[in-house]
Amino acid sequence: MSLHEIAGGVCRALTVKKDGPSLYDVCDPVLQAYRGGDPHLGKFYRTALGNPPLRALLRRTGLPALKDPDRLAGLRAALTEARDAEAPDWAAIGAPVAELMDGIGVRHPAPPAANAPVRPPGIAEIDRAIRKTGAHLLGSFGKNGFIPTYAAFNLIGDADIGGREMLMALTGLNARGYKNSTLLFSLARIFIAHSPARALINPPWRGIAEPMWEPVQIRHRSAYYDAFFTEALLGFVETGLASPDEAGAARRAIADMVDFCLKTSAEEVPSHDGSNVRVITALAPGRHPRFSRFFAQIKQDLGFGIYVPDCDTTACSFSAATQAGSDDPILQQPLLDFYRGYQVRAGANEPVVTVPLNDNIDYEGGVVTWIDNLAGERPYGNDLDPTLNLDILEVSFRNLNRWQIIETPQRLETVHRIIAFQKRLVESGAFKNPRSHIYYLPELYSAYFGRCYAAFIALPLAAQRVIDPGNVFALIRARVLGYVQGDLITHEMNPFDAALALMALAHLGAEVSTFTPALHCIVQGLGEGGRKGPYKAYEWNKMKTPTRILVGGPEVTSAFVLMALALARKRMVAAS
Repeated sequence: MSLHEIAGGVCRALTVKKDGPSLYDVCDPVLQAYRGGDPHLGKFYRTALGNPPLRALLRRTGLPALKDPDRLAGLRAALTEARDAEAPDWAAIGAPVAELMDGIGVRHPAPPAANAPVRPPGIAEIDRAIRKTGAHLLGSFGKNGFIPTYAAFNLIGDADIGGREMLMALTGLNARGYKNSTLLFSLARIFIAHSPARALINPPWRGIAEPMWEPVQIRHRSAYYDAFFTEALLGFVETGLASPDEAGAARRAIADMVDFCLKTSAEEVPSHDGSNVRVITALAPGRHPRFSRFFAQIKQDLGFGIYVPDCDTTACSFSAATQAGSDDPILQQPLLDFYRGYQVRAGANEPVVTVPLNDNIDYEGGVVTWIDNLAGERPYGNDLDPTLNLDILEVSFRNLNRWQIIETPQRLETVHRIIAFQKRLVESGAFKNPRSHIYYLPELYSAYFGRCYAAFIALPLAAQRVIDPGNVFALIRARVLGYVQGDLITHEMNPFDAALALMALAHLGAEVSTFTPALHCIVQGLGEGGRKGPYKAYEWNKMKTPTRILVGGPEVTSAFVLMALALARKRMVAAS
């Protein structure tokens, strides 16, 4: 948005005619100051929603529906119960908020069709982008001692979260602080949706992945991110475009990040067979996530004090370490034995998915996200994401011999059931629906399937036949390519979209000629990041609750562009 547009939006928000009670008329009498009850609810309200800038923007936005005194009283009574009850009835508390969420009109982006460029960029232009993104990652590591990623709140919320899904979250999440934040963010987004401030908080953008334009971004470090930065730097070295100094710096950074994943971020958790297993948590303890003191306190105040391990960070960390040639003893653990305990069996342990926001898909055979820590804590309840399950397959293929998967019937069955889960998802077409994904976008699912497929076809043919006797991977490959070639790259993209499309096309063996739209978008976008990097920050992954929290950063975009261009360049050179 231009400064003129921002100024106009602010002016309209500050001067709009008020029509009904505002967010603050509803909440101040209940949450601004009180004694007893749950102190976190009021602290969250004052920190996240009652802060002066947001209060100024929303104070004149009223809801006509709340002119009804009975409806207003019912909403305040619900907030009072959330504040005071020792064991709140969250379904009843959320009901009046859910009723108000109808018609807030948050939709997924629908990019217009784009004209296809005739010729691809030259290899010299591709090499320039590879060198720029590689240097950006190494420069960031040298400056910070790690490669940062950022989180940012989008207060308008996620298009897939309506009143029904909000109630799922309130009743399925475990931590009271997380329920509090979900309740209040859901209430706030109703007022934002009806405010002129909506255009400031959620401006339109180009492509699918959302740019992280928000002024407040929380910088941090995670093993999940380090795993992908490791893969990107491995790709940089493999291109041969890194100078000797850069190659040496890349290897040192890779060694440090692998150590951060496997040692600093490791913790012991109980397995379902009674043993303990070492897994990887997304946020390491103490100073290691590298939050500033200010944001560390805000994180605590907003109800994110406890962070448990997850299956995806564990899989991606093990995969990156395997690719980097690590021989750490932690890699000897056959993760499939552990994941089997978190795998859904229809009619048996299906309630393990307590937050079924994507209940449009069949969970049978899928592995859920969150891992109970030694204290048995599960603050986020549990959910199930299809892309996570691709990462489990990918790390299993890379460790096929080490974990003796083919030789162990139970492990092979676990793999077969995950593949069957993916087959149903793709055959139904649900993989293209953003609602089917908890933490990712369909375009990222496509790129990650490409990554998984590359690991699969690198196996001996005999092993491929045992793992996939029904040729499911060929079926999924055809459907994913159809989506990427027929939909994604035929519409307007931003550089992050284009990088994901290119990763899928290159990994899945598409014709080199199909790379052209994505390559053009990436090369033409070089420099858009200004002083922060070669490219802007875009949405990599997200949390749909308590509101839409985006994770990404300029370094993340550089990493995915680097990986995509390295793959495409290799194919293009081989074809020339």
